[in-house]
Amino acid sequence: MLVILLLLAAMFLAYANGANDNFKGVASLFGSRTCSYRTAILWATVTTFAGSIMSIFLAQALLTKFSGKGIVSDHFAGSESFLLAVAVGAGLTVILATLTGFPISTTHALTGAIIGCGLVAVGSQVNLAALGKGFVLPLLLSPVLAIAVAGILYIPLHAVRIATGVTKEWCICVGAEERVVAMPQPSSVFAPNAFGVGSTITLSVGEHENCRERYAGSFLGIGSQQIMDAAHFLSAGTVSFARSLNDTPKIVALLLLWRTLDIRWGFVAVAITMAIGGLLNARKVAETMSKKITSMNHGQGFTANLTTAVLVVLASLFGLPVSTTHVSVGSLFGIGLTTGKANVRMMSAIVVSWLVTLPCAAFAAGATYWLATHVS
Repeated sequence: MLVILLLLAAMFLAYANGANDNFKGVASLFGSRTCSYRTAILWATVTTFAGSIMSIFLAQALLTKFSGKGIVSDHFAGSESFLLAVAVGAGLTVILATLTGFPISTTHALTGAIIGCGLVAVGSQVNLAALGKGFVLPLLLSPVLAIAVAGILYIPLHAVRIATGVTKEWCICVGAEERVVAMPQPSSVFAPNAFGVGSTITLSVGEHENCRERYAGSFLGIGSQQIMDAAHFLSAGTVSFARSLNDTPKIVALLLLWRTLDIRWGFVAVAITMAIGGLLNARKVAETMSKKITSMNHGQGFTANLTTAVLVVLASLFGLPVSTTHVSVGSLFGIGLTTGKANVRMMSAIVVSWLVTLPCAAFAAGATYWLATHVS
């Protein structure tokens, strides 16, 4: 019975992970109005699924690391109750953040859940030193590194665009605007013709906030905007691929106890469930990531995605459990700081949600473990 519950809990965590994380790689596509929300989430789903399947072959280091071994004794880390509590605690935390629109880290939630279970199960025997070196340090460094890399990288890329003569096209919008105008009447305001409708001709000149910005000119016979859009989609797909490459093994690790299950089918089940979670429940996190951290144009979005992709891919190859959330949010915020358009208030709220993630997951997982071991 516990093994079945563990499978359901792992799928619940996979669904929550997909809902909270799948859109993060393509947030700049939607935020810069390169494509619609539907196109962005479909591209994220395809590339996320591909990364999940590829993780079967490329991310074995994370599969072992997130089984809980090294943090608590193998006896507890390999028990059904322990793994069930970790999955439930992390899943509840991630889905709660998703429903409120906050992009948080599944890695952070899993870390907190392992700590919470460990404290309830073995108390002071939890190896906090292993947590500090293997989990906490990378999680703290990833957003800071992403902010610095994205902010610095944007400067030379911007200079290259200027040097190659690629300019921007702005729009001028001319049209008629209808306005309701109060008309003086001797009777009640409820009388006929108390209000009139007037029409005026308006002229507006806008930048990114008011109209779509495009790059003019061509390079090697190909339009600059086409090149930028292709590079932007490629970088966004790379981020989604790298994110699932990094996260899928962490969830599949919860299923290692099921001896009769071919672990490859565990990867497939997690990949499908993550895809469904993103398709059904990603909208609120998408709005936060795409529009509330910073406004951006195509080049800025591309730079943020390039930074995120490089950092997360390297982390996956070396078995470091960095948070794609922290890296992608840090990249976007770094671009915003460089352009002067960063939303510091929104970023502060996101950081608070990151700080709450670990204790929330620890409490939920610890309570679940206690119930699983004390209630018959």
